[in-house]
Amino acid sequence: MGKRLLVQRRGRGGSVFRNPGWKRIAPARYPPYNPETFKEKVLVGIVKDIVHEPGRGAPLAIVRFEDGTTMYMVPPEGLAVGQKIYYGAKAPIVLGSITAIGNVPEGTIVSNIELRPGDGGKLARSSGAYALVLAHSNGKTLIQLPSKKVKEVDSEARATIGMVAGGGRTEKPLLKAGKNWHKSRAKSYKYPTVRGKAMSAYAHPAGGGSHQKGLTPAPRNAPPGRKVGHIAPRRTGRKKGTSRTPTQ
Repeated sequence: MGKRLLVQRRGRGGSVFRNPGWKRIAPARYPPYNPETFKEKVLVGIVKDIVHEPGRGAPLAIVRFEDGTTMYMVPPEGLAVGQKIYYGAKAPIVLGSITAIGNVPEGTIVSNIELRPGDGGKLARSSGAYALVLAHSNGKTLIQLPSKKVKEVDSEARATIGMVAGGGRTEKPLLKAGKNWHKSRAKSYKYPTVRGKAMSAYAHPAGGGSHQKGLTPAPRNAPPGRKVGHIAPRRTGRKKGTSRTPTQ
C-alpha cells in the first residue's frame, strides 16, 4: 500500500493545512464606503496602538475616529501612537492620510490601494511595499506597482499616503530551519516540502529508480494519487529551434 501524497493531505484539510484564524486580530481594511460622507467630510482619528499580528509581515495599527468607529489599518512607515489620521477625499496629503487616489499629486508614494471604491484595499499591502501615482485621466489613475507594472485604478478608490511599515524584513536571514518552520506555522503553509522525485516509489509516482527523472504529463481528470507533475500541459520538451547546450 502506498502513501498519501501531499496534495491529498492538503485536500483533506488537516490541522497542518488549516488557517489559524483564531490568532488573527482583525481584517486590515478601510471603513465601509459611503460616497457622500467620504467626499464631503474629513474625519480625524487617533492612532491608539500599533500591534503585531501573527502571520502578517507588516504591523497593524488601531485607529479610533472622532465619530466613535474603530479601524484596523496597514500603517505607513513613520506612523506613531498618538498621531492624527485624516480620512476623506479632501484630507490633507500628509503621512497616514486616507484619501481618494484621484486627489493625490503625481509622484506621491501610496499604499493599501483599492482596485475599486469600497473593496477595503488590495494593492501594495505587504511590509515595505508602495506604489507611485503616475497620472490622472478621465476618472482613472495610473499607478506603478511594486513589481514595476503600471496599472489603472478608479480615481475614487481609497489609498494611504506613505509606504507600508516593516520594510527590510526579508533582508534578515532566518539562519536555521526552525525559524522557517515557525514562520510557516503562522502563515499556514507546509514546511518543509520534499520533491516527489526525491521520494521512494511507494510514496510518490515520480519516486524510485536508480536515477531521478520526471513524469509524463498527467491528464486533467486524473485521480488525486496520480495528478502530479505536469497537469494537462499545452506542450512539453524543449522549444523548437533551441540548442541543447548553452551558447558561449
